[in-house]
Amino acid sequence: MTDTPRDRVAPDRVAQDRVAPDRNPRDQVYAEPRKRLERFVFDDNVARVFADMVSRSVPGYELTLTMIGVLAAHYARAHTVCYDLGCSLGASTLAMRHHAPEHCRIIAVDNSPAMVERCAANIKQDQAAPAVDIICADLQTLQYTDASLVTLNFTLQFIPAAQRLDLLQRLQRSLISGGALILSEKIALPGTGEQALFEQLHHDFKHAMGYSRMEIAQKRAALDQVLIPDSAATHKERLHRAGFSEVYTWFQCFNFVSLLAIK
Repeated sequence: MTDTPRDRVAPDRVAQDRVAPDRNPRDQVYAEPRKRLERFVFDDNVARVFADMVSRSVPGYELTLTMIGVLAAHYARAHTVCYDLGCSLGASTLAMRHHAPEHCRIIAVDNSPAMVERCAANIKQDQAAPAVDIICADLQTLQYTDASLVTLNFTLQFIPAAQRLDLLQRLQRSLISGGALILSEKIALPGTGEQALFEQLHHDFKHAMGYSRMEIAQKRAALDQVLIPDSAATHKERLHRAGFSEVYTWFQCFNFVSLLAIK
């Protein structure tokens, strides 16, 4: 955790350098065959290789980080709070930090101690000005206030489906007028053919990024009943129910989307 403003540095370079896959161990969590697959958890084994894992697993991930910076420059306001919920190693936190006003406070939250420890180390090495608080907690238990920007970058999909609306309603109430929420998610597709095609293309993407078919299959099995995707239509309808006046899809690649919701 740091609360001391420092000299501002070049924005995108630092955010990517701190979490770049080539500066982190290669993901081999599922490289060996397993007789029994436990449910996927964000433990130390995953946190250690997460930068490589997410870069090679989520098509367009780096673009979402770049755009979080662009959106922070547009929506973040001085003397308000920007939240990065499900911050993992702090990539979205850094993207916001390098574009938000100097007198903006950033709060990064994750419930994985292993992720929070590494996130704190990444933030400690950074030189940008806005203060950052890093909290290890269940994001559903926190109180939110005075927010101008909230980021849920591939986070809501791990929240139980019945609890997602309540969280979004609380986040909407915490936002100032004109504030925004960025919601990036893996989605379920409406048609059987589209779902099958995009799932296969996603697996082909991962294979092209160096994962074996066995690794892909084992991780998919481990994620079953842990990552529960909604359709894009469900996300949009829920955001409107939560009170957001405008909801836009700004990005989609296969079965991954990012939405912008404005209060």
